Amino acid sequence: MTIKEETLREINDFILKEDNPLVNGLLKIIEKYGGVDEINRKAREARKLENLMARLRAKNSPFVKDLEWLIEQRDKDAFISIPDYRKKILGEKADSMKFDESFAVTLEISACNFFPWLIEEAKKVIAQQDLMPSRFIRVRFMKEQVEDDEILAFAAAMQIIGASYVETLDTKGTMPGPDGLPINVHLGGPETITGYFGGVGVPNEYALKWVDEFLHYYTKYGIRQVLNVNLGSVMLGYWLYKLGIDIEFKISVFLGNDNPYACFWTLMTAKLFSRDDGTSPLIGFNLSNSVNNETIELSAYIRKAFDFDDIIRIEHHIVETCKSIVRQPYDRLNELLEIAGHVKNISAKHEGGLPEIEATREHPSDILEYFIAKKDILAQGLMSKLTINYLDKHDSVNRTA
Repeated sequence: MTIKEETLREINDFILKEDNPLVNGLLKIIEKYGGVDEINRKAREARKLENLMARLRAKNSPFVKDLEWLIEQRDKDAFISIPDYRKKILGEKADSMKFDESFAVTLEISACNFFPWLIEEAKKVIAQQDLMPSRFIRVRFMKEQVEDDEILAFAAAMQIIGASYVETLDTKGTMPGPDGLPINVHLGGPETITGYFGGVGVPNEYALKWVDEFLHYYTKYGIRQVLNVNLGSVMLGYWLYKLGIDIEFKISVFLGNDNPYACFWTLMTAKLFSRDDGTSPLIGFNLSNSVNNETIELSAYIRKAFDFDDIIRIEHHIVETCKSIVRQPYDRLNELLEIAGHVKNISAKHEGGLPEIEATREHPSDILEYFIAKKDILAQGLMSKLTINYLDKHDSVNRTA
């Protein structure tokens, strides 16, 4: 089973070939943005909170007032602290209990597609003394949120509250091609349902277009973490980081890592293309909804062997949207509680409300609605209903907490 050094040498030789079109295509895009150092410099500047706020003020954005309110609430300690939250839940005995922070579970919510939802959530958190999620996933058209400046507002808000967040690039299988149809021929709704087994990612030259789009938003808006749904763009993400660009990504549930051997493949590749300091751009590893605790434990076993415990977060859905992705009821909280005490660096992802709450909603959550344009959401009168769906997800976060 030993991999020969000669075999590894052949792989390295292939990557380093001067006429390698795979690598050269990537290098050409990097040079387009000024090279590694310039790319990172632009991203650092774009990401600074004062620069984000200045850009919003220059546009007379209504979001400035919301962000200033958020800063005010943070600075006056309006948000409940972890010790006080523990006391709220556990009572006075919390003072005498010991908590092992090395097994802290990240509270993750998806998808926070509109900035006003975040503000509504913050108001609810303060009023009810809930916990805010510490990780937010967004699945909204990038160009659309540039137009209404939410891309700037959300980036600023994440720094204000100290949370991490992930954006989803427009270059994905559902992206319209020259003919107006999705660039991935498998994506045609129920009529091509078996084609989905062939993958939902970015085919052909669109893998490099994904890189181009990533570097655009990285340098212009400082966006560091994006969702990754394709094996090719995962590889390109590894290469970007190996070359020195400080991007990160989260592997999506759609990539289908549903057994320990698939997870080994993913983590092995991360190890092969890690930097000399041992770090990897793979910051979040969302396993398939179909995994059980044994697969999570074995994935953690692989992760530990590669010294990635503190680098790669294993992410798993606790609840999912009511419609269009899993059979319901889907509720994995009890399984999380079984492993949270011995598997480190887990993120509990909340994509839906509690199944019993969703069942009472006039408009239950539906993952397909992530792909509706804002103008159509407003035209159909859906925004208030989607806001309720999002706040239901917040409630599921706090049940887990």
